[in-house]
Amino acid sequence: MTSDRVSRIEIGRAELLARAAKSGDALGMFAEVSHHVRRLIPYDAAVWRVTDPETGMMAAPIRAENLDEHGCAVYWETELFTENVNLFRDLAQARVPVAGLREATGDLPARSSLYHSFMKPRGLRDELRAVLRVGGRPHGHISLFRAQGRPAFGAAETRLIEGLVTPLARRLRSFAGTAPQPLPDGRHGPGLLLFDASGALLSANDDARAHLADLPEGPAVTTAGLRVPAWVQATALKARAISQDRDRGHARVRVRTRSGHWLVCHASCLREADGGLGPSAVVIEPAKTSEIVPLIVDAFELTDRETEVTQCIARGLPTGKIAEQLHLSPHTVRDYIKGIFEKVGVSSRGELVGRLFTEYYAPFAERGIVRVHD
Repeated sequence: MTSDRVSRIEIGRAELLARAAKSGDALGMFAEVSHHVRRLIPYDAAVWRVTDPETGMMAAPIRAENLDEHGCAVYWETELFTENVNLFRDLAQARVPVAGLREATGDLPARSSLYHSFMKPRGLRDELRAVLRVGGRPHGHISLFRAQGRPAFGAAETRLIEGLVTPLARRLRSFAGTAPQPLPDGRHGPGLLLFDASGALLSANDDARAHLADLPEGPAVTTAGLRVPAWVQATALKARAISQDRDRGHARVRVRTRSGHWLVCHASCLREADGGLGPSAVVIEPAKTSEIVPLIVDAFELTDRETEVTQCIARGLPTGKIAEQLHLSPHTVRDYIKGIFEKVGVSSRGELVGRLFTEYYAPFAERGIVRVHD
């Protein structure tokens, strides 16, 4: 790669990040970043994914470019069951969370099962993948693909993506702090979906269908007459991989609906009467407060100490009591509170609690109240 091209890549990075910082949501950010990255380092297909920072699993929304919908299950089956090159879970812990397939295999991509099962049938020869992480937690994945006949992704291109990892992850993290839209009438209970060993949907209850209708658009497969997002199918495959001791962790992911509310999707592999593996059961249901508050707090980049102070404020403790409980001086507590207000963009304790908690959960709590008038 020429020095002029390297210089152009470095200059373009600043403009790219400036535009990403103005994006209002994850899909908008992905579209903006993709437009600029593609001008700097040409590619032929791509997938931009949000991930759950707790489990690292693919969530929503997802932006797929120039790829058919039928490949999602193949891609994740390979990732979970057979692949051993540049696994996302390994990149999430790597010193540099970016890697090219051809570079990692000594320009012999055929060493990769992903190449055989997913890339080669689609005319693709190289993949540059990255984990968007901040604070040691993954908030997104990037997969950039080049077709047969294209050069491999080079060192300068890898450095460009590496330089995007933290700022883009920080921006994805911030979206958890945006307030949801009013809840629609008629909330639904847990949705249940059953998938076979190949990831094909066997059945789904009405609540599952209702939840699926409110999920962000993105790559999906239509099976049994129902459009199922790729990340839901991947959750089912993850559960099967864990049951077969091919993977570790939990098949659990949190995702925001189009109306801005949080759902949790978790899966487990059922057992037949003879002990053999049966279908994978996926449950989609409204997330509990305890599951989402860490995401919201993290979105505002509160430190551990600021989080402790915020929790005390939510419990209604005055400054003196907070100082006593946290072994701080009242003056220090007031400084923490001032810093918290600035980060969250509020000017009072009531606003703080409302912004971090009530806006997300008051409607759920309201439905759980039984009102009696004597």
